[in-house]
Amino acid sequence: MDSRRPTVTVEQAVPALPGVRFREPVEWRLCEGEQWAVVGPNGSGKTLLADLLQGRYLLREGAVRFHLEGKTADPVRSIAFRDIHSLVDSRNAYYQQRWHATETEDWPSVGQLLASSGGEPADNEDLYTQFRIRESLSKKLIHLSSGEFRKFLILRTLLSRPRLLVLDNPFIGLDAASRRLLAQLLQQMAQLKPPLQVVLLLSDPSDIPEMITRVLPVCGRRCLAPQTREAFLSDTTLQTHLFPAADAPVHLPDGEEKPVAHRITFRMERVSIRYGRRTILKDLSWEVKNGEKWALCGPNGSGKTLLLSLIYADHPQSYAQTLYLFDRRRGTGESIWDIKQRIGYVSPEMHLYYMENIPALDIVCSGFHDSTGLFRKCTDVQKQRAAAWMQLFGIDSLQDRPFLTLSSGEQRLALLARAFVKNPDLLILDEPLHGLDVANKRRATRIIDAFCAGRGKTLIYVTHYPDELPVCVDRRFELPPTTAEN
Repeated sequence: MDSRRPTVTVEQAVPALPGVRFREPVEWRLCEGEQWAVVGPNGSGKTLLADLLQGRYLLREGAVRFHLEGKTADPVRSIAFRDIHSLVDSRNAYYQQRWHATETEDWPSVGQLLASSGGEPADNEDLYTQFRIRESLSKKLIHLSSGEFRKFLILRTLLSRPRLLVLDNPFIGLDAASRRLLAQLLQQMAQLKPPLQVVLLLSDPSDIPEMITRVLPVCGRRCLAPQTREAFLSDTTLQTHLFPAADAPVHLPDGEEKPVAHRITFRMERVSIRYGRRTILKDLSWEVKNGEKWALCGPNGSGKTLLLSLIYADHPQSYAQTLYLFDRRRGTGESIWDIKQRIGYVSPEMHLYYMENIPALDIVCSGFHDSTGLFRKCTDVQKQRAAAWMQLFGIDSLQDRPFLTLSSGEQRLALLARAFVKNPDLLILDEPLHGLDVANKRRATRIIDAFCAGRGKTLIYVTHYPDELPVCVDRRFELPPTTAEN
């Protein structure tokens, strides 16, 4: 019998709402000194389990009990991908808004939000330094890159000194240095008095840090037997069960249009972008020819997403710079929709602000019109093509599910399918595997490689995980860190 004192017990818990129930009552015991990872594929129930811990569901049966000493008014804190919407009024926010200075004046700065998070000022200053976020303190929240925003959320929560911290895929979106730093910080926080207990929700076993002592595998809304970290990582049979290989041949849906001939997909000449004293891009020149496959690299906050927004015409300064797209100089009579029609695009920012709660099939169909919702009727042929892409990405069973009821990984697969439906000449994939489980990463990468093998397909791919690059990528463009001038 386990003699360690429990900190949290989930006792035969069954939520009242049928739609959020597991296949059997949930039984889970967290004890002192344990650090947990809940590991499973997309849509397996990891987030539902975290919601149970936080008391977000009324229970029909069972209970969730805390056995924590001292003051525990708010013992559980969590961090999830969409938490920006809990910090600001985002009902009218849209992902291009971050580039419009006049529309972001009322958004709080990083420093303002961190200062209100609690903790002793001296301790906070130490964490600012450790987490390398000091240069971002004056930034508006909406101007943070995806990786910077994750660092901010994690640091803000750590400053409140919770007893139990639930982190949903905390390492995605962070560059290698920030991932190492986060693992070190969590290890240090676990050694404080009172200690911090961590529950990580992970879709990839390779993301399990050394600080984790226990693993709860989850599959098909069923909790499997808990294991030690070492036992789980050595159990290849279990991992194959959780993340089965997807090695079937990739058969792409027929393209609606043939690629348009051009020599230069895009070229930018001496592009410079500044925000206040911060220079994001300085005298940047880059040329990408038809059919080339590039990796766009750089640390968090170096301007990768900003650069892509110039190409995609989301940034207002894209017409104030020297840019060529498909052999045509920007600003010579083309409309924004002419530009977007030949580009397939997905990014963490687009995902973050995609708040349309319409059926997933309509989300994919919106890619034909480059809209953040389906405002124009699609033809039957277009609907069939959208359904075929959903089937290719393994989400055809989700066609009628409202988008916001899907897991974060399922949403990402729908947005990926959306990027491909119009058979674009240029594919811009900014951290496309963000939040996907191991099997879906393999599936998506094979689809990308198969698509890019077609004639006249150009690819720009952003990732902080070099081992996730598709085989077709054979070129690299590196952005340096941003600078601040006195």
